[in-house]
Amino acid sequence: MKRFLSAFIALVTLAWAWQLCSNAGSAVGVPANAWVAREHALTLTALWSFALMSLTMVLATRPVWLERPFGGMDRIYRVHKWAGILAIAFAALHWLVEMSDGLIKAVWGREGRLPKDHGSSVLEAMRDVAEELGEFAIYALLGMLVLTLWKRVPFRMWRHLHKVMPVLYLALAFHAAFLAPLDYWTQPVGLMLAALVVAGSVASVRALMGWIGQDRRVGGVIESVAEPGQGVTEVSCRLDGGWRGHRPGQFAFATFERSEGAHPFTIASADRGDRRVTFQIKALGDYTRGLAQRLQPGQAMQLEGPYGCFNLPTGHEERDQVWIAGGIGVTPFIAWLEALQAAPEQAPEADFYYCVRDRESDPFVARLETLCAQLPSLRLQVISSAHEQTLSAAMLDDRARKEAVTEVWFCGPRGLADSLRKGLHEMGVSRFRFHQEAFEMR
Repeated sequence: MKRFLSAFIALVTLAWAWQLCSNAGSAVGVPANAWVAREHALTLTALWSFALMSLTMVLATRPVWLERPFGGMDRIYRVHKWAGILAIAFAALHWLVEMSDGLIKAVWGREGRLPKDHGSSVLEAMRDVAEELGEFAIYALLGMLVLTLWKRVPFRMWRHLHKVMPVLYLALAFHAAFLAPLDYWTQPVGLMLAALVVAGSVASVRALMGWIGQDRRVGGVIESVAEPGQGVTEVSCRLDGGWRGHRPGQFAFATFERSEGAHPFTIASADRGDRRVTFQIKALGDYTRGLAQRLQPGQAMQLEGPYGCFNLPTGHEERDQVWIAGGIGVTPFIAWLEALQAAPEQAPEADFYYCVRDRESDPFVARLETLCAQLPSLRLQVISSAHEQTLSAAMLDDRARKEAVTEVWFCGPRGLADSLRKGLHEMGVSRFRFHQEAFEMR
């Protein structure tokens, strides 16, 4: 993610620098001063912010064709989130640079101030409107950033407020198009800006019209609702004929209640070709708490998907494998194990660590033991914190063959993943390849 965003920002900076160098000849005789520096800072921060906001809007449309390059829709959403945060940060910086004219006047005076681009009276009027819209949009975006990072704001409220983002983007697109320097439109930076405006605007219209994921939505009905354990709701659904099936480990956006909207859940069952899917849903928020009491068999529902690349590994038989699940992160592995029941000879050699609070009360331990009993190449080990057991990086290092690359497939709490990664890094272990499901809606 960091590398992609760094490369994206570098590409935008390169287009800006190209334009700057192309205009160097016309700037001969113009002395470098605070006003010149302010003008360059204005255009560069504006480009950074708008380019990242355009990227955010495009990624919000859930582009399936980018799943493979990014490594899954969960990673696309991570880039979407951080691109949005950076875009708002650069927008705030752009606003601060804009407000610096008073300081420059007080310290250096008006001498050396660059003349404004002048166009027709209509263009000037449109620029005035664009400037007002842009300033309003920046204030609104800063408010949205606070609500997004403040986790105490209920998801339902945040989801409804988040729907104004396409409108704010269109205001920013209008701002960028009319306030961009006129000479941009004859340079590569102008072509880039035009492409960003078009791509982001199309994505915004799709969001406003409710077209995101439309071709991957199917209706269905809830067949059964159960509570296999405390705080866990099992929901089994039968989908309509438009369902395209799923690969073990994928997730989908499920809408059980129209007023609540769609929520992402991992499909905790293998695809048997009968258009039935099962979800194991942990009570982790306002919506998922009490879900079992609100859902009823026969109730209509809708599913959008499937998405994700956390798929049952194939073609890596020569490599060691470690599967690690923490809590409700076991759901994709249940789907993997169910899929392997029909072809146990395809099961890889793997150590499977399931980390839980208390194995005696956990709703999935017995199910995992039954599934793994049919797959002798899989070695299940339940790590129970109630019994003072902890999975550590040293345990992974000890069990791996020193001469081989070990594939680690992880789905669970971020804290556990960070601890394992940090431990492996401190030990200087570089032969582990970490695959992690990292989905977050906000």
